[in-house]
Amino acid sequence: MEILEVTYKDKIIKFELHRKNVKNINLNIKPDTTIMVSANEKVPTDFVLNFVKEKASWILKSVNEFKEYQPERKTALEFISGESVKYLGKQYRLKIIEDDEEKVKYFRGYIYIHVKDKSNYTRKENLFNNWMREKAAIIFQECLDKIYPILEKYNIKKPEIMIRTMKARWGSCIKDKNIILLNFELIKAPKYCIEYVILHELIHFLHRNHDHKFYNFMTSLMPDWKQRKEILDEEVVRNL
Repeated sequence: MEILEVTYKDKIIKFELHRKNVKNINLNIKPDTTIMVSANEKVPTDFVLNFVKEKASWILKSVNEFKEYQPERKTALEFISGESVKYLGKQYRLKIIEDDEEKVKYFRGYIYIHVKDKSNYTRKENLFNNWMREKAAIIFQECLDKIYPILEKYNIKKPEIMIRTMKARWGSCIKDKNIILLNFELIKAPKYCIEYVILHELIHFLHRNHDHKFYNFMTSLMPDWKQRKEILDEEVVRNL
């Protein structure tokens, strides 16, 4: 078995090549989005690569469909001291402190959870999640306030932000209600990645589809958006 890859537009498609005693080249996409190709030993590798590239559009569509309907996968925190969590693109260690005053704060690489009963998992989880959602609301709004002026001159009304946990996307634009939905998981990303998602959704108020007009406009306003997207997709933990 070999791991090979082809590039289609700005996407890299990695696949497994299995050499078998078969007459035709067979392509299969598993529900976990693994791409498998089987071909006879006599078939040149270049031929296989070209075959996959010709099927690239269909492959990407199928992979996205599988991702959309995959069950949500989360690694549950135990909320014990020493566990690692991501916040605004950086890793923080948890410190659980038994204290009469319940609160959460972060300082010098640690997120401190002060709780009356260290053994009360539900209380620790609620304190942490509420703190993260409060931070998300503040930071997402700050990012919108920074990015919105770039598009204000195009007669776009400043939208309202709503935060949801979504499995298949970072954001969504609800044009008729003037709302941008942002994935709660974005709080794990650096601010410049959050700004990219917000700009992406703001542009949908002008261009509904992901066509060349959309991406040309995106590039004119944020020339490094591809780098920001790559960091978001590849380096940020995304439990979708």
